[in-house]
Amino acid sequence: MAESYEAAADALAQLEERISRAVDLIPRLREEKELAERERDEALRQARQAQAALERLSAEVELLRQEREQVRARIERLLSQMDALAEA
Repeated sequence: MAESYEAAADALAQLEERISRAVDLIPRLREEKELAERERDEALRQARQAQAALERLSAEVELLRQEREQVRARIERLLSQMDALAEA
């Protein structure tokens, strides 16, 4: 009988220890979760900023390409005019 009480007491002590460790672990896990959420939020903010910068730069590149084509067309027109003058 004493062995069965002793075994039950040991099992209860082990359970108590496991619960105690779990209780001690909860605050640390909450802190880690909050830190991970803050890091996620910061990463999302940076991603939004990067996306906005990408869109802005893409628009600027397209504008520069259009301007380059306009300049190229003007130069070709001027060269044609110069050729026409040289032939005249």
